[in-house]
Amino acid sequence: MIFPAGAATETSAAEAAQGEWDAVVVGGGMAGSIIAEQLGQAGHRVLILEAGPGKDLDLAEYESYLSRFYGAAVKDNQSPYPFNPNARMPRSTDTMPVRPDTPRDAFYLVQEDEYCTDTTFTRVLGGTSMHWEGKALRMLPEDFDLRTKYGQGLNWPLSYDDLEPYYRQAEAELGVSAEVEEQSYLGMHFPEGYVFPMHRMPPSYLDQTVARGVDGMRVSLADDDYTLRVRTFPQARNGVPNPAYDGGKGFVPVGAVSTSQVEEGERCQGNTNCVPICPVQAKYHAGKTLTKALRKGNVKIVTQAVASKVEIDEHDRRVTGITVKHYDALDSDRYETYTVKGTVYVLCAHAIENARLMLASDMQRMSRSELIGCNLMDHAYLLSWGLLPKPAGTMRGTSCTSGITDLRGGRFRGTQAGFGVDIHNDGWGWATGSPYTDLVELVDQRGLRGPELRRTLGNQISRQLLLAFMIDLLPERSNKVTVNERYKDALGNLKPVVSFKIPPYTMRGAAFARKLASDIFERLGAEDRTVYHRDRPSAVEHDGHWYNIVGGNHLAGTHIMGTDPAKSVVDHTQHSWDHDNLYLVGPGSLPSIGTSNISLTMAALAFRSAGHISRYLRAAKAPITVRG
Repeated sequence: MIFPAGAATETSAAEAAQGEWDAVVVGGGMAGSIIAEQLGQAGHRVLILEAGPGKDLDLAEYESYLSRFYGAAVKDNQSPYPFNPNARMPRSTDTMPVRPDTPRDAFYLVQEDEYCTDTTFTRVLGGTSMHWEGKALRMLPEDFDLRTKYGQGLNWPLSYDDLEPYYRQAEAELGVSAEVEEQSYLGMHFPEGYVFPMHRMPPSYLDQTVARGVDGMRVSLADDDYTLRVRTFPQARNGVPNPAYDGGKGFVPVGAVSTSQVEEGERCQGNTNCVPICPVQAKYHAGKTLTKALRKGNVKIVTQAVASKVEIDEHDRRVTGITVKHYDALDSDRYETYTVKGTVYVLCAHAIENARLMLASDMQRMSRSELIGCNLMDHAYLLSWGLLPKPAGTMRGTSCTSGITDLRGGRFRGTQAGFGVDIHNDGWGWATGSPYTDLVELVDQRGLRGPELRRTLGNQISRQLLLAFMIDLLPERSNKVTVNERYKDALGNLKPVVSFKIPPYTMRGAAFARKLASDIFERLGAEDRTVYHRDRPSAVEHDGHWYNIVGGNHLAGTHIMGTDPAKSVVDHTQHSWDHDNLYLVGPGSLPSIGTSNISLTMAALAFRSAGHISRYLRAAKAPITVRG
């Protein structure tokens, strides 16, 4: 991110507390940045409250993220970002059940069950968009009426057609690279003449190797036959702009910086560390939208400002302010407390943090709904890995350029979950910790040294194939976020407590996915190296077999939308049923997650809600006419 010289980007705590704001937005991630930019464009005064440090606004801090990542011994998806005790975030390396003897400050995300998810979210400016993979798939039309169509899950109060125009708006904002012809499957449709902003990312050599074995493969499921093929994924990263976009006007990527500090992000270079950070900012992150928002002058941001309580008037249940704890620095325990006031309040702190904040504010007591924090969802990932017979170019290309999407939908979803299959270009890193584990095997176990070690290591890594099955997980009321007075962070705020189990419906999909992986490996002549461990926190037993189910960082569902206030927390505009001037925006509103990464749908919903919030503000500011 980079801002023009002299731009007023941050505001002081005093100005935040004393200002007259039309909208107070909690969170500077993807949803919050879109809401702020759209409201600012409509002329409203907007304040963003961001828990992360303000230095994140400049290029030097982004480069420090890169330096920290390159120097980290353990390169998990939070490794670029400094430890911040005042705005803690979960790390996949922390995953284990919290016991009575566990130190109170050991983890941020508290899990007390035997099964623990390793899913994470990032609390820096830009949010989890800083470390997302960049895949930008639309949900299928059938995902919106799953209950009606297959008797499973929940229906949305919206249809695919209702959201389709906002998908296009989101694809423009994120700068999606894809081809319509390749994405028109399982009912997904586009307006005549529509093209994506940029041409698709080219399939990697590994993708092409897998495609030669998979394309045309037949699969039978629930008495239906499916023909598999490898497709490239829509990607929110800079590729080759499509000159036919926008009726021939073309598309120009804007709102980022390259390594030469120009305004546009570089074209994707094929680095395999999209997660946790893109070295050249070719991948979209929320800072690109935030830059546009802050340039308008009527959008301000206060950083190091942790929203601690939503203040509610007990009589009319309207929100009267957001109480903030503003800390001095990452290494300081000093903070000041103040309250920010606005006409409308928009919580965009992601599914876990929105729920935690609402529960910590005791909003459940002043709401009709008992669903705040319930129906937590995340894609269940089953990893399968094999060793191909010949080098296939592993480690070339972005983390994931292509996959198998033909089993995302179908009649079988009446009895088991659908899934998409990611072909990973980054080898077995996610599954086994490669290349560290390869070195342990080759050096410690086989005693290789020198040229033989280099040759063998290169040969083995270049043949690694990881298939990651992203499996649908339906809303379950018992999967939820709660708070507990026993668990507090450095600022005294309640930590999120998560209870999360993998339901049988999802595990039936996982069992089928495991068999499919074996069949694919056999067709490719690959040696199946997959091993699951029953003694890990990710272990799940199903039909006498153990699987390791890891999280996808696709958290959703803690304040679901619907048509009935008794069965949902927000309406189809993400407007709270119970608090007239409150909107809960983000993936927490999703009634289901289907088999697509949640970011594009979250962005589309944010654009849609921004229009409704702007209309709410115009009505609130309209003069009252008294008839005589």
